[in-house]
Amino acid sequence: MTDLATHYLEEMKRQFRGHKRMGEAAMAQLEDKDFFVVLDAESNSVATLVKHISGNARSRFADFLTSDGEKPDRFRDREFEVSEKTTREEVMRWWEQAWTQVFSTLDGLRPDDVQRIVTIRGEPHTVMQALNRSLAHYAQHIGQIVFLAKHLRSSQWQTLSIPRGKSEEYKTASPKTHSRGTYKASACTPNRRVL
Repeated sequence: MTDLATHYLEEMKRQFRGHKRMGEAAMAQLEDKDFFVVLDAESNSVATLVKHISGNARSRFADFLTSDGEKPDRFRDREFEVSEKTTREEVMRWWEQAWTQVFSTLDGLRPDDVQRIVTIRGEPHTVMQALNRSLAHYAQHIGQIVFLAKHLRSSQWQTLSIPRGKSEEYKTASPKTHSRGTYKASACTPNRRVL
């Protein structure tokens, strides 16, 4: 079990790093004003999504093994409120704080911790379940960030994956060309993670 748990924790770090990179690659293509665009009354801006991820990460990953994942000082509804004075720099600071918290916690976990019980809103989870829950949650919101960025950049969008019409070329490219989820064929944006 220890070998499997070690592999699992390494895979969690790899997956979280990949999602962080994807969010950053999408946000890097945006102009400052794009961070605050809301498509409709039920939608969130990139800034709001980042603020929510940050608030969630602080709550879930601080004192991960010893306190409930829903901290008493978390006010989730406020994570969906962004001031007109908020800047891109502030949004990116929230982003970095979130991931610093996530990776600090992941780095502190040991294989024997994987089956330990933690709680989220009083509900028991194994560490594995809690990490899977967070990974799925962040992947969903980072997918929303990518969607918004792609929509806002339109024809100027640079793909984060295999470009349309290039799937067959990707399949026949040598493994060195796209090792570890990266497609480097000349027709594509270099060093982009493929999902």
